[in-house]
Amino acid sequence: MNFLDQYGEMLLVATGETLYMTFFSALFSYLLGLPMGVLAYTSEKDSIAPNRPLNLILGWIINIGRSIPFMILIVALIPLTRLIIGKAIGPTAAIVPLTIGAAPFVARMVETSLKEIDRGVIESARAMGATNFQIVWKVLLPETLPSLLRGVSIAAITIVGYTAMAGTVGGKGLGDVAIRYGYHRYEYMVMLATIVILVVLVQLIQVVFNVLSKRIDKNR
Repeated sequence: MNFLDQYGEMLLVATGETLYMTFFSALFSYLLGLPMGVLAYTSEKDSIAPNRPLNLILGWIINIGRSIPFMILIVALIPLTRLIIGKAIGPTAAIVPLTIGAAPFVARMVETSLKEIDRGVIESARAMGATNFQIVWKVLLPETLPSLLRGVSIAAITIVGYTAMAGTVGGKGLGDVAIRYGYHRYEYMVMLATIVILVVLVQLIQVVFNVLSKRIDKNR
């Protein structure tokens, strides 16, 4: 029996699980991280809605969230994962710590992207009578869209790496295959295959979002 006959289906399923975890974790982390990043930017001193207490609280949450090693976070969030999903193992359960681990990272990237905007654009919008919400929705986010898309690629690639770690503690996916077969059973070809697949996934994510970002830049 050749390698593909023996492990091909297992690797295909594991790749699907990794893509599943990456997609939904990236989606949910942006649903949490994007508003946090926008609020962190708009609540800064000299921004459109200065609010020092809010800015300090958000900065603290983001910094603490980014400081916790992901392996520790997975274990610490087991009770919350069980509460939300009903179990602590499997690809769906892994989405909870993946999302919470990536959201602060996303928030900081969003905040950094917004800081790149020329303040003159904001002042022009304010001079035309735009509300704070309109400035965010019609000026800040559209102006930073190419940068935000590049940030999505960085976040998704980071989450791919997180999924590999999640696989070591019951999260399934390529990380689980690499540990169970490549490491514990000394099937080094399986280990190599998971590495190759992960590298290909990362490259595809990078290329897709780079192309999207460049197209948006050209069409503006």
